[in-house]
Amino acid sequence: MADLTTLNFQKSPDGLLPAVVQDAVTGKVLMLGYLNEESLTKTEAEGVVTFFSRSKQRLWTKGETSGHFLHVREIRADCDGDTVLIKATPAGPTCHTGADTCFDEENKGQAAWLNHLKAVIRDRRQQAPESSYTAKLFARGTHKVAQKVGEEAVELVIEAMSQNDELFKNEAADLLFHYLVLLEDRGIDFDEIIAVLRQRHDATR
Repeated sequence: MADLTTLNFQKSPDGLLPAVVQDAVTGKVLMLGYLNEESLTKTEAEGVVTFFSRSKQRLWTKGETSGHFLHVREIRADCDGDTVLIKATPAGPTCHTGADTCFDEENKGQAAWLNHLKAVIRDRRQQAPESSYTAKLFARGTHKVAQKVGEEAVELVIEAMSQNDELFKNEAADLLFHYLVLLEDRGIDFDEIIAVLRQRHDATR
């Protein structure tokens, strides 16, 4: 967990701080709750989100009735020490209405996980551990990385003609991985590619 010593519960007259809960994988905001020091301690210790319920006036573990717990992945304090961000994995719908989030949004898509993969690839390039396949790719130079992308693209096209979805998905994953390696090798962030796509999209609207 991140350093939470900057949190100051005395900033609030009732000793409660707002806690934004975000899906650790999709990045979607799931809900807003409130923590006091006791509920934060319980959340850290047990690994599931526990709030202080203002209506019940007691500690309340999200999912204690429904079983839809929020499993904690990371807890962070904001720069002013008066708001908490909890990244969690939900075990079912978050909202009591049955919706994925309390803001009636669908909580789908794992594309945000690519940011983690980008960071791993960058670390492999910088640290260059001997056992790392990715580090060995970088060591071989841009032309070899680009060649590998070409090879994976051809293999993906071949599998697209087959009826084996599992093989196709594996080749698609290989291509995406090596594409991200090539971007890192060229010093271009994936976000820059997304920006190009967004510009094209906006220009055609």
